[in-house]
Amino acid sequence: METTVQAELRAFREEVRAFCRQALPADIRRKVEENLSLERADHQRWQNILFQRGWMGGHWPREWGGRGWKPLQRWLFEQTLAEEGAPWLIPMGVAYVGPVIYTFGSDAQKRRFLPPILSADHFWAQGYSEPNAGSDLAGLKTRADLQGDHYVLNGQKTWTTYANWADWMFCLARTQSGERPQDGVSFLLVDMTSPGVTVRPIATMDGKHHVNEVFFDDVRVPAENLVGEEGKAWRYAKFLLVQERLIAAETGRIRHLLAGLRATAAALTEGGRPLAETPAFAARIADIAIDLAALEAVCARLLARADGDAPGGVEVNMLKIRSSELQQRVTEEMMRALGRLGIPFDPASLDPGADVPPAWPTGAVGMASEFMHLRAATIYGGSNEIQRGIIAKQGLGL
Repeated sequence: METTVQAELRAFREEVRAFCRQALPADIRRKVEENLSLERADHQRWQNILFQRGWMGGHWPREWGGRGWKPLQRWLFEQTLAEEGAPWLIPMGVAYVGPVIYTFGSDAQKRRFLPPILSADHFWAQGYSEPNAGSDLAGLKTRADLQGDHYVLNGQKTWTTYANWADWMFCLARTQSGERPQDGVSFLLVDMTSPGVTVRPIATMDGKHHVNEVFFDDVRVPAENLVGEEGKAWRYAKFLLVQERLIAAETGRIRHLLAGLRATAAALTEGGRPLAETPAFAARIADIAIDLAALEAVCARLLARADGDAPGGVEVNMLKIRSSELQQRVTEEMMRALGRLGIPFDPASLDPGADVPPAWPTGAVGMASEFMHLRAATIYGGSNEIQRGIIAKQGLGL
């Protein structure tokens, strides 16, 4: 028998689905469907639509503009948006630094930074990874030295997603020395227009501009932009990483990719019949669908147990591993289905304004781009090798 809570969640999910189908602008939907390049303005427009509806930051506390959603409701919201072809909700502001600020920040920081995060007036970048400190984040070398009422920041961050769009960066920097590498790290909010900040794009093989290098040369950061205690940022970083691992489950995105793959397979023929009907292809898709349903069930059970806060523990690391591998499997099947149609790949055709003859079937170039992009899924957000090490050590005691 369906409980009252289950009925409410089902109704909420259908409300989100109906809203997305009615409110998502057609031009943005088309870009997502064909995996074309989105601009900051596209993300900003959609996030502002969600803000006006009161759903941007629904998991935030009510006193800071949220709805107080519990983790399961938040997951259903984000999964449904992804299933319906909405743009990725760029998490650096609303999912990452926002919760850090309202949990550990000063009242002045909350009043200053939280409202423009919700309204999408400010975009944020995550200043964690460095050339020699990626998944091993404790090895970071970027330094911030307190001089009067400012920190002077020097160093480099890399693989910084959408730093080219960012107004602000939340940055981990070493301010002290300690017994452990995790000691002496501080959490700073950096204005990306500050003198001494340089952003350089990193070319990736999918033909899009996702990531960047960021250099800090004597960048002056007001001491009031220190979040929490100096030298204690490892606690805040771990808190944020739980949010990141949870979002990495991306089940809605996988389901959306799988629907696109099925549509493409139905339009292609092999041996005189639709590819989707061939036994070998159908069996592989069924395997993926079963694994996705299992992942969704685990997510739902785990989040239903988390009454309030996002869940911690090695289960979250397991979600990241399973999700990233499923994303890669779906895009591998895309390329297998396209065959020779997926070979011609011109990144220029991903630009919505480009005058490039379209590949057939519609979206083939976008599928090739997505396949290339998701080669990194098992690396970003903490590589799967690191995740397995954490599971072995913390979960199995090995």
